[in-house]
Amino acid sequence: MDHLACFTPADLPSTNPAALLDGYRWHLLAQGDSWFSTAAARLGAHANLLQELVFKQRAMAINCAGQGEALSHMVDLESAPDFVRLLTGQDAPVWDGLLLSVGGNDLIEAARTPAHTPGQDPTPAGLIPLHLRLLRHQTEWGAPSQGVARYFSEPGWQTYADYLRTNIRHLLSLRDQGPSAGKPVFMHCYAVPMPRPAASEGSGPWLYPTLKAYNVPSADWAAVSRLMVMHLAQLLKSLAADQENFPGLHVFDSTAVPLALAAPGSTGISGDWHNEIHLNHSGSFKISRAWSEHIERVLSGEPAVPAPAPKLRGRGR
Repeated sequence: MDHLACFTPADLPSTNPAALLDGYRWHLLAQGDSWFSTAAARLGAHANLLQELVFKQRAMAINCAGQGEALSHMVDLESAPDFVRLLTGQDAPVWDGLLLSVGGNDLIEAARTPAHTPGQDPTPAGLIPLHLRLLRHQTEWGAPSQGVARYFSEPGWQTYADYLRTNIRHLLSLRDQGPSAGKPVFMHCYAVPMPRPAASEGSGPWLYPTLKAYNVPSADWAAVSRLMVMHLAQLLKSLAADQENFPGLHVFDSTAVPLALAAPGSTGISGDWHNEIHLNHSGSFKISRAWSEHIERVLSGEPAVPAPAPKLRGRGR
């Protein structure tokens, strides 16, 4: 098994870009949010999923995710000219597949939308409309019999789901405008983070202050986090099942990979997590090794059955 060879757009020779692809069976183009980030601090934490992908046949990827460590909108393609050029440009290579990390950071950012616009009326009359946020103000909570769903804004979720659905469809249309038309697009779901005061250098925490601001009881924080991540997983899997409107989309259910949860209240590395929303080496290893099998089965034309969770050995110890 060989690790995925990861390069950036800057590594492509200007005179003969295809030369970098020689010697590899699979050629992949990657774009995504902070789970694909090439920032030095992220790689030092072994938290880039691409670095832990392994294949039976040699594979390489051009990773356009960039150096950013902060939350990023993967679907903001105006800030991703290299990805668009390498996908649709006149001299773009034919990629065997695309690797996308989509929706996780957008979900976190949507959850962070406050109940009130800063500086505006803090009374219930001054609330931001429910369809523009994922959490409900305390005055809007449902009955306790609803469980943690009482805190969740279904109208806000529909807004987010429509946004993500539209942008994924746009990404697939870009694929079909270039020489890689019809090639498989691989996406992953996300793991369920524990809301806790664990920041990265210069940013975060993310969910922890949000749930505090919304006065959600701390005993329910983990379940609220799970509710949101599972909503996203179900959305992504439903898109992959709709091959008429999302042709060639393949989604790996990362929520099915057992991970060690971070300890509530912990402020640093805990379990399989580097900080509140990013995996550490062991977490990346577990998800990436399972995702690798899913990807290679599709590339090889085999049925993409769910891969079992890998045992920790070798680089995963």
